[in-house]
Amino acid sequence: MAKSKAKKLREKLSREGKMNPEAKRSPFVFTDMRNRVTKTKKDHLYQFKHRNHQTPDGNDGSFYFSQATR
Repeated sequence: MAKSKAKKLREKLSREGKMNPEAKRSPFVFTDMRNRVTKTKKDHLYQFKHRNHQTPDGNDGSFYFSQATR
């Protein structure tokens, strides 16, 4: 394959000891954003594995018990 003009210019700059513009690129340029995976049911469950959950009836599993009716 042939080299592009831009690549030839970058190589020439690096040979001459000047700054190569490729060095200024962000590391996120090389990440592949096409392979996204949604979380599975198990991933969602493990995300909240060690947290104290709130339930609809108000029983969150804590040991503190307050008597509202006296």
